Amino acid sequence: MEASPPILRGGFRPFFLGAGIWAILAIAIWLWALEAGTMRIGALDPLSWHRHEMLFGFVGGAIAGFSLTAVPNWTGRLPIAGAPLAGIALWWLTARLLPFAFPNLPLMALAAVDGGFYVGLALLILREIVQAKNRNVPVAIVIGLLGVANILDYAGAAGAIDPDLGIHAGIGIAVVLVSLIGGRIVPSFTRNWMQREQVSGTMPTQAGRFDLAVIAVTTVALIAWIVFGLAEYPAVLLLAAGLLQLVRLARWSGWRTARSPIVVVLHLAYVWIPVGLLLLAATGFGYPIAPSAGIHALTVGAMASMILAVMTRATLGHTGRALHADLATRACYAAIQLAVIARVLASVMSEFYQPLLHVAGAFWIAAFGLFVFAYAPKLLSERSDAASK
Repeated sequence: MEASPPILRGGFRPFFLGAGIWAILAIAIWLWALEAGTMRIGALDPLSWHRHEMLFGFVGGAIAGFSLTAVPNWTGRLPIAGAPLAGIALWWLTARLLPFAFPNLPLMALAAVDGGFYVGLALLILREIVQAKNRNVPVAIVIGLLGVANILDYAGAAGAIDPDLGIHAGIGIAVVLVSLIGGRIVPSFTRNWMQREQVSGTMPTQAGRFDLAVIAVTTVALIAWIVFGLAEYPAVLLLAAGLLQLVRLARWSGWRTARSPIVVVLHLAYVWIPVGLLLLAATGFGYPIAPSAGIHALTVGAMASMILAVMTRATLGHTGRALHADLATRACYAAIQLAVIARVLASVMSEFYQPLLHVAGAFWIAAFGLFVFAYAPKLLSERSDAASK
């Protein structure tokens, strides 16, 4: 691994950098397509491409970086690095660029490359976990299901199935993954900070039966939404899941970490899960709230905010730097929160949809532009402590 360039010495390096850059480009292309009235981006219409690339391009790339970095910590095995890591990263990048290089490529060919990436990644992670007899098999399964949802989304774009099935399935899977992983790291990092800072009071605890029940109810509610849409029955489940997620989050005492931006941002990201579920429930009960309000609370809010929180923290930790949020980091945390607020409001306040959409896009680009500006040098260079990682 030491002979590899720094960018290939850990899964977080190429994938976090790639996800950050793609987050900027994909939103810029989407906003341009809206203004230009573009009919197609590759083989997809602009909305289908936007939804797909935000979820399976940006979010999926960040998930790949996180999982390839976490698995060695879980298993004690050597990290995937060097040429194998380069091959995996190029596979992800190829799926992003194929629609532009070959705009007439059949959708099923795109599905094979793009969906195949997640299936291959899941099998690779599963191999590492099984050989180490580790307990994190569900993470590999969820990533594999994300690949299935990816393929279903292409099938929907081709008119073979409901066009919302794949994207809704992908959103549901990603929300469950954030709930699962977030439920480990948020209370853990919060507890560590409280102990170090000698904050008095009850400390957050690791996941127990209540947390498992919350994840189970959330999973069932999201499956009901995926299968039945925003009817009254799924709305009841979404309401229950949202309220339970609020209780779960409150148990982690996030308000007591306000002095630490790098910790409190985890709580700010997680709060968008219950907000998104409750907004979807409200739509299902007939309130005049567009479904996109809840969907963007879950995607821009929970997913993108958590991704920024994890990418900044993991990059600092794995490159030998102090876990301190500098000015650029704090600014990108603020920008992504402003982006999700503007995007949710755009769905609620239809008369201001267009200007709010552009405000949300501007804050989004600012958030990830700041991340790339501040963290690309760290991802491309040696560890600050000169130890190989």
